[in-house]
Amino acid sequence: MGGMSGPYVIRGSVSLPEAELQWRFSRSSGPGGQHVNTSDSQVELRFDLARTEALPEVWKERALAKLAGRLVGGVVVVRASEHRSQWRNRETAAVRLASLLAEASAPPPRPRRATKIPRGINERRLRQKKQRAETKRGRTGKDWG
Repeated sequence: MGGMSGPYVIRGSVSLPEAELQWRFSRSSGPGGQHVNTSDSQVELRFDLARTEALPEVWKERALAKLAGRLVGGVVVVRASEHRSQWRNRETAAVRLASLLAEASAPPPRPRRATKIPRGINERRLRQKKQRAETKRGRTGKDWG
Protein backbone atom coordinates (compact mmCIF):
# COMPACT_ATOMS: atom_id res chain seq x y z
CA MET A 1 0.00 0.00 0.00
CA GLY A 2 1.12 3.56 -0.70
CA GLY A 3 1.41 6.42 1.76
CA MET A 4 -1.42 8.23 3.45
CA SER A 5 -4.16 9.31 1.13
CA GLY A 6 -3.35 12.98 1.03
CA PRO A 7 -3.90 15.75 3.54
CA TYR A 8 -6.82 15.34 5.92
CA VAL A 9 -8.76 18.54 5.66
CA ILE A 10 -10.18 19.94 8.86
CA ARG A 11 -12.05 22.84 7.30
CA GLY A 12 -11.40 25.14 4.39
CA SER A 13 -7.72 25.28 3.55
CA VAL A 14 -6.62 23.97 6.95
CA SER A 15 -5.60 20.33 7.17
CA LEU A 16 -3.86 18.05 9.65
CA PRO A 17 -0.14 18.81 9.76
CA GLU A 18 1.53 15.46 8.92
CA ALA A 19 4.72 16.55 10.69
CA GLU A 20 2.93 17.05 14.01
CA LEU A 21 1.14 13.71 14.09
CA GLN A 22 2.67 11.08 16.36
CA TRP A 23 1.77 7.50 15.56
CA ARG A 24 1.98 4.51 17.85
CA PHE A 25 1.13 0.96 16.90
CA SER A 26 0.25 -1.92 19.14
CA ARG A 27 -1.45 -5.29 19.06
CA SER A 28 -5.11 -4.87 18.42
CA SER A 29 -7.84 -6.58 20.35
CA GLY A 30 -10.06 -6.22 17.30
CA PRO A 31 -10.72 -8.63 14.45
CA GLY A 32 -7.87 -10.46 12.80
CA GLY A 33 -6.76 -13.53 10.94
CA GLN A 34 -3.88 -15.89 11.39
CA HIS A 35 -1.22 -13.26 11.82
CA VAL A 36 -3.22 -11.04 14.15
CA ASN A 37 -1.00 -11.80 17.13
CA THR A 38 2.13 -10.75 15.34
CA SER A 39 0.93 -7.60 13.62
CA ASP A 40 0.56 -4.27 15.35
CA SER A 41 -2.69 -3.24 13.77
CA GLN A 42 -4.07 -0.99 16.51
CA VAL A 43 -3.22 2.62 15.83
CA GLU A 44 -2.89 5.44 18.33
CA LEU A 45 -2.62 8.91 16.88
CA ARG A 46 -1.46 11.79 19.06
CA PHE A 47 -1.72 15.46 18.17
CA ASP A 48 -0.35 18.22 20.35
CA LEU A 49 -3.21 20.68 20.20
CA ALA A 50 -1.70 23.09 22.72
CA ARG A 51 1.56 23.57 20.80
CA THR A 52 0.43 23.35 17.19
CA GLU A 53 0.93 26.22 14.78
CA ALA A 54 -1.19 24.64 12.06
CA LEU A 55 -4.53 25.87 13.36
CA PRO A 56 -5.67 29.50 13.37
CA GLU A 57 -5.40 30.88 16.91
CA VAL A 58 -9.16 31.30 17.33
CA TRP A 59 -9.82 27.69 16.28
CA LYS A 60 -7.14 26.49 18.64
CA GLU A 61 -8.64 28.30 21.62
CA ARG A 62 -12.09 26.98 20.79
CA ALA A 63 -10.84 23.42 20.37
CA LEU A 64 -8.83 23.52 23.59
CA ALA A 65 -11.89 24.70 25.47
CA LYS A 66 -14.25 22.16 23.90
CA LEU A 67 -11.96 19.16 24.17
CA ALA A 68 -10.66 20.05 27.64
CA GLY A 69 -12.13 16.84 29.05
CA ARG A 70 -10.24 14.50 26.76
CA LEU A 71 -6.90 16.27 26.50
CA VAL A 72 -3.87 14.97 28.37
CA GLY A 73 -1.39 17.81 28.74
CA GLY A 74 -2.78 19.56 25.68
CA VAL A 75 -2.48 16.42 23.56
CA VAL A 76 -5.49 14.82 21.90
CA VAL A 77 -5.35 11.05 21.37
CA VAL A 78 -7.38 9.04 18.86
CA ARG A 79 -7.32 5.23 18.67
CA ALA A 80 -8.50 2.94 15.89
CA SER A 81 -8.56 -0.84 15.82
CA GLU A 82 -11.65 -1.74 13.80
CA HIS A 83 -9.79 -2.95 10.75
CA ARG A 84 -7.41 -5.82 10.30
CA SER A 85 -4.88 -3.78 8.38
CA GLN A 86 -2.76 -1.19 10.11
CA TRP A 87 -3.01 1.04 7.08
CA ARG A 88 -6.79 1.21 7.20
CA ASN A 89 -6.67 1.87 10.93
CA ARG A 90 -4.27 4.74 10.25
CA GLU A 91 -6.73 6.17 7.74
CA THR A 92 -9.59 5.79 10.21
CA ALA A 93 -7.64 7.44 13.02
CA ALA A 94 -6.58 10.39 10.85
CA VAL A 95 -10.09 10.96 9.54
CA ARG A 96 -11.46 10.72 13.07
CA LEU A 97 -8.95 13.27 14.36
CA ALA A 98 -9.70 15.64 11.49
CA SER A 99 -13.44 15.54 12.11
CA LEU A 100 -12.94 15.86 15.86
CA LEU A 101 -10.88 19.01 15.35
CA ALA A 102 -13.34 20.33 12.77
CA GLU A 103 -16.19 19.93 15.22
CA ALA A 104 -14.27 21.35 18.17
CA SER A 105 -13.00 24.39 16.30
CA ALA A 106 -16.32 25.24 14.64
CA PRO A 107 -17.70 28.66 15.48
CA PRO A 108 -20.55 28.66 17.98
CA PRO A 109 -24.00 28.69 16.37
CA ARG A 110 -25.70 32.05 15.94
CA PRO A 111 -27.91 32.90 18.90
CA ARG A 112 -31.59 32.39 18.14
CA ARG A 113 -33.53 35.57 17.62
CA ALA A 114 -36.88 35.48 19.37
CA THR A 115 -39.74 36.34 17.06
CA LYS A 116 -43.15 37.63 18.02
CA ILE A 117 -46.06 35.25 17.63
CA PRO A 118 -48.67 36.73 15.28
CA ARG A 119 -51.78 37.80 17.20
CA GLY A 120 -54.09 35.78 14.96
CA ILE A 121 -52.40 32.53 15.85
CA ASN A 122 -52.73 33.15 19.54
CA GLU A 123 -56.37 34.12 19.21
CA ARG A 124 -57.12 31.01 17.16
CA ARG A 125 -55.49 28.84 19.80
CA LEU A 126 -57.58 30.41 22.57
CA ARG A 127 -60.76 30.06 20.49
CA GLN A 128 -60.12 26.36 19.88
CA LYS A 129 -59.30 25.89 23.54
CA LYS A 130 -62.62 27.46 24.58
CA GLN A 131 -64.48 25.31 22.09
CA ARG A 132 -62.85 22.16 23.39
CA ALA A 133 -63.74 23.13 26.96
CA GLU A 134 -67.36 23.64 25.91
CA THR A 135 -67.45 20.21 24.25
CA LYS A 136 -66.10 18.58 27.37
CA ARG A 137 -68.41 20.56 29.65
CA GLY A 138 -71.32 19.30 27.60
CA ARG A 139 -70.34 15.75 28.40
CA THR A 140 -70.77 16.06 32.15
CA GLY A 141 -74.54 16.06 32.18
CA LYS A 142 -76.54 14.77 35.14
CA ASP A 143 -79.15 13.28 32.84
CA TRP A 144 -76.93 10.36 31.78
CA GLY A 145 -78.87 7.21 32.59
